Amino acid sequence: MPSVSDPDELIFFVNGRKVIEKRADPEVILLFYVREVIRLTGTKYGCGSGGCGACTVMVSRYDPKSKKIHHYPATACLVPICSLHGAAITTVEGVGSIKKRIHPVQERLAKCHGTQCGFCSPGMVMSIYTLLRNHPEPTPDQITEALGGNLCRCTGYRPIVESGKTFSPGATVCQMKGSGKCCMDPDERSFVSREEKMCTKLYDEDEFQPLDPSQEPIFPPELIRMAEDPHKRRLTFQGVRTTWFMPVTLKDLLELKASYPKAPLVMGNTTVGPSIKFKGEFHPVFISPLGLPELNFVESTDKGATVGAAYSLAQLKDALDFLVSEQPKEKTKTYHALLNHLRTLAGPQIRNMATLGGHVVSRPNFSDLNPILAAGNATINVISKEGERQISLNGAFLEELPEANLKPEEVVVSVSIPYTTQWHFVAGLRLAQRQENAFAIVNAGMSVEFEQGTDTIKDLQMFFGSVAPTVVSARKTCKQLIGRQWDDQMLGDACRWVLEEIRIPPAAEGGMVEYRRTLIISLLFKFYLKVRRWLNKMDPQKFPDIPGKFVSALDDFPIETPKGIQMFQCVDPNQPQQDPVGHPVMHQSAIKHTTGEAIFVDDMPPVDQELFLAVVTSTRAHAKITSLDVSEARACPGVVDVITAEDVPGDNNHSGEIFFAQIEVICVGQIVCAVAADTYAHAKEAAKHVRIAYDDIEPAIITIEQALEHNSFLSPERKIEQGNVDSAFKHVDQIIEGEVHVEGQEHFYMETQSILALPQTEDKEMVLHVGTQFPTHVQEYVSAALKVPRSRIACHMKRTGGAFGGKVTKPALLGAVAAVAANKTGRPIRFILERSDDMLITAGRHPLLGKYKIGFMNNGEIKAADVEYYVNGGCTPDESEMVIEFIVLKSENAYCIPNFRCRGRACKTNLPSNTAFRGFGFPQATVVVEAYVTAVASKCNLLPEEVKEINMYKRTSKTAYKQTFNPEPLRRCWKECLEQSSFYARKQAAEEFNKKNYWKKRGLAVTPMKYSIGVPTAFYNQAAALVHIYLDGSVLLTHGGCELGQGLYTKMIQVASRELNIPQSYVHLSETSTVTVPNALFTAGSLGTDVNGKAVQNACQILLERLRPIIRKNPEGKWKEWVAKAFEESISLSATGYFKGYQTNMDWEKEEGDAYPYYVYGAACSEVEVDCLTGAHKLLRTDIFMDAAFSINPALDIGQIEGAFIQGMGLYTIEELKYSPKGVLYSRGPDDYKIPTVTEIPEEFYVTLVHSQNPIAIYSSKGLGEAGMFLGSSVLFAIYDAVTAARRERGLSDTFPMNSPATPEVIRMSCTDQFTDMIPRDDPSTFTPWSIHVS
Repeated sequence: MPSVSDPDELIFFVNGRKVIEKRADPEVILLFYVREVIRLTGTKYGCGSGGCGACTVMVSRYDPKSKKIHHYPATACLVPICSLHGAAITTVEGVGSIKKRIHPVQERLAKCHGTQCGFCSPGMVMSIYTLLRNHPEPTPDQITEALGGNLCRCTGYRPIVESGKTFSPGATVCQMKGSGKCCMDPDERSFVSREEKMCTKLYDEDEFQPLDPSQEPIFPPELIRMAEDPHKRRLTFQGVRTTWFMPVTLKDLLELKASYPKAPLVMGNTTVGPSIKFKGEFHPVFISPLGLPELNFVESTDKGATVGAAYSLAQLKDALDFLVSEQPKEKTKTYHALLNHLRTLAGPQIRNMATLGGHVVSRPNFSDLNPILAAGNATINVISKEGERQISLNGAFLEELPEANLKPEEVVVSVSIPYTTQWHFVAGLRLAQRQENAFAIVNAGMSVEFEQGTDTIKDLQMFFGSVAPTVVSARKTCKQLIGRQWDDQMLGDACRWVLEEIRIPPAAEGGMVEYRRTLIISLLFKFYLKVRRWLNKMDPQKFPDIPGKFVSALDDFPIETPKGIQMFQCVDPNQPQQDPVGHPVMHQSAIKHTTGEAIFVDDMPPVDQELFLAVVTSTRAHAKITSLDVSEARACPGVVDVITAEDVPGDNNHSGEIFFAQIEVICVGQIVCAVAADTYAHAKEAAKHVRIAYDDIEPAIITIEQALEHNSFLSPERKIEQGNVDSAFKHVDQIIEGEVHVEGQEHFYMETQSILALPQTEDKEMVLHVGTQFPTHVQEYVSAALKVPRSRIACHMKRTGGAFGGKVTKPALLGAVAAVAANKTGRPIRFILERSDDMLITAGRHPLLGKYKIGFMNNGEIKAADVEYYVNGGCTPDESEMVIEFIVLKSENAYCIPNFRCRGRACKTNLPSNTAFRGFGFPQATVVVEAYVTAVASKCNLLPEEVKEINMYKRTSKTAYKQTFNPEPLRRCWKECLEQSSFYARKQAAEEFNKKNYWKKRGLAVTPMKYSIGVPTAFYNQAAALVHIYLDGSVLLTHGGCELGQGLYTKMIQVASRELNIPQSYVHLSETSTVTVPNALFTAGSLGTDVNGKAVQNACQILLERLRPIIRKNPEGKWKEWVAKAFEESISLSATGYFKGYQTNMDWEKEEGDAYPYYVYGAACSEVEVDCLTGAHKLLRTDIFMDAAFSINPALDIGQIEGAFIQGMGLYTIEELKYSPKGVLYSRGPDDYKIPTVTEIPEEFYVTLVHSQNPIAIYSSKGLGEAGMFLGSSVLFAIYDAVTAARRERGLSDTFPMNSPATPEVIRMSCTDQFTDMIPRDDPSTFTPWSIHVS
């Protein structure tokens, strides 16, 4: 490393304040800098790889050439501070704050209910804000595009998009909003004719402050002077281990590159950054030629355009847009192909950071642009001290052949992209797990040139990405096809030859081998059709058009801006003005979420002497630890101690959960030890130096199948049975048997597991701040690990950034690890899991295998069902036994089957222990139910919906475990769903569409639901609250429930406001803590509002009862006066409220019980369109009807339903966990685990809350936190409906495995056709696959 005696000062601005960093370290990233150095904690850490958008900031730079200021979004987790010299950064704090003034973007996101847990909200604000700085009146499409790089796990995106759309000119969400009419009604009849009036306004637009672009902060004039300084010189920043050079002339850049040929050129840091962070690469020198005019330009000649290498992909898009608008279409076919991919490549943040030169030269094998550039005959212009030269951007270059490579001292200056000629066609094709912001599974760039006026091939090029370690060219195939006619025979040969030339080995990294082989030729076929179409347009007489049924295969699914209507019961006009119950009240922290002022665990300021914890996890699934050597790690810089099992004063194994592995490891990802150091970077570095030796133990059980083979279970079998199943099978017309696999799901809460453990100096006390759903559980585990009474362990929980079940049991184990470290070192411990560790260690939803045998009559009536369920529980008990009990109890869903047997068991495997997840087994198990009902329909030649109707509960009945219930609300939801969604008319329209389209199919499905909330154990339903009234009349409220984003605190304030008859503003709710409410149970099972609401109500009623005599004496008095008087009369103004809980029970011996307090009913109808050639699908419309009884807060309830639905849709379609055959989890971040983005949600999304009675619950409400999850399966079954239509047309059987998730791979491979028949298949016994399914 060059040593620089006198490094330069780094100067940039953050939120208008000048930052001068005298010793700028090139290894320091902006996210760390704003959070830890400047202490602006609004910008969040979500993934560290630029994939989630939680850390989005706005970067502004001045361009001295154009004299313009350029604002763009960037993910702070990838931006080195040294690249910011001369830039102005705006974080969420700089946009607006409660202290000063909130910005309209922040206000509208909050008031439109676009925030739940609030962790992604600052990033959302920054994406919309940056868009508004560039386009003060954006179009709806620009808003959808601007949000493409931001993930949200709570809301389902619709309200976020809606808040952005309020800035569009002439924006109204629904033309009829507020008119009481509904545009979904065929005759627009008003809903007033129903029993009660329905409302559709969840917020009041008149409250919004207007956006005034003239009020935005100015760009710092000092930075303009710096940029225009004619005497600029090279800058050098010197870090502890690295040097950063910033040349200001091309000559200087070339000299640096000659001196340091191995130094990477860093512009956007989107390639170098992740490889340093995730692959452990190290570079002593960085060269950053930011702002060099020679690299930032576009010039066009009559031959084509040349674009500077430093142009970002977003700037490239703008440049191409301009060229396309100026030039005739035939010249810009390459540009059109590039533009098409630039819309969905990564997200806007990455597109604004990544540069054309960096993209071209790093040659990722998944590159979307390079194959198109190669097909379009682009050239790369490079320069070095030796001179300039051109490199063809062709197969040799992309395949990294040595003769075509850049020399180490060379720099890419620009890329030249020629115009296309009249008879030259270029196209780009791709397919990814998700439409936007996802690497392609296979992508291609193809071009063909014909002899003038003919369809004889003169030149042909095909480049494929993601099929080999580099992009590959099918040059042999292309060569053989020159001179051939562009006809079906040529296509057949091309497909065969290209499959021979590009062999994907059976064990190839990334898996999906047969699917990728199929995609290669499916994309080739799409190109063939596109070219046939082009030829026909050139000369319709000479070249016949493609068949009409094939036309829809040409285009990818368009990205539409979602729209929708939310309908709920209006508040009774006679309700007192002040009573907030039933109103769509905004989340009590919403404004704090959008300004970044809501404090999460890792936002808490540093504590004196605090240490950071990094864990070392097992790399083997089942092995004996033969040695553990931590000496090298202890000697690393900054390390204070290494904590192992030997340091646990109390139990290291509590209730079957092991804190630190000691003698053996039982899964990959089990914690073996932890390093405590002065910085996280030091702790993480030292963790790499812990040496562990293993001896494998057989067997390592990974899948359910292996567990069944080895008889490996976590719990005894659970069973319920009614009627006489065996005899019923003898008296039916038909019997079918089948099995269904449902894979697991990662919680992907935006805030990873976070714990701050503070050891106290006296009495062995320990205080923990932790993001959890179950503080009592954390307290219990810490107490057990430290061997200290629980009364000395205090757990505080203010809020957490999403949980979904993943923070019920896991924080207890991690809390114990942190507490043991704090206890040993005597210093505070900050333990924040990185995303990849979080996904590895904490696991998720249980994968499930369901086997069924169903007996039914030819009219579709099901007489007998025998169902077995197995879940993959992982290596420790966790919640698996309870999950299997729930599965068995809920296994009938909405159907009354007179002879019904269900058995279930949790398997013990060597995977990290699976845990609670929203829906708790129901979303997996009920897929099996819907699958067998659909299979029966197929055998009876009926619609699945008809068979559902026949077998649905119709009158007050008993469940299979003998609990009585009335299904009237279920029938109502079902009937309204069919009617309001115009199901039968749309089903017919879909059939018409399917007749006319061979390669695209539409499908619809309606799914009913009978969901039970709560727990069959009565004491799990208890809750307590503590309410204090202070002498100024203000009220402090605490209870045992946790705020996870679901709005529990907001609803509790509504309850207290109604019960005490005071305004909401008088009531304050600060946090949940084991100090104020002891022994509180988990906030889960949709019970939060039910039980805590009753406890709060009880406390308020006790207080009001005490105040009654005073109020009676002075009925006209004010609240404050009554309170003061009560104090004078020595009346206690503090009360504990208590709710004993719903008295549920279940006797597994007798197989009966009142297992659940009540049911939530619902129905959803979804319509999808499927691309049979690629397996892509598009969700066109969803209608949800949910029985909410009486909604305490319709805005929060609809938010829960929509969020759960989108999460469920993710589970059933694109979310796919990949494991190696040895039990290693590959999917460990947003790059390789895809949750839905804004482009996946339904184009039309209608949610209606159906009114019913539920006297058992507070204010006759219902718990709606989880119910929406399973309704996402309507998308799964709509996909299967579309696939069935395709199979039927191809003469294939209607019944085929209906597993979940229905990924593009599953969809494509189920639509068997001539292309799937053509691919080579491998004998499974001859290789070990890269990944396996564990269900």
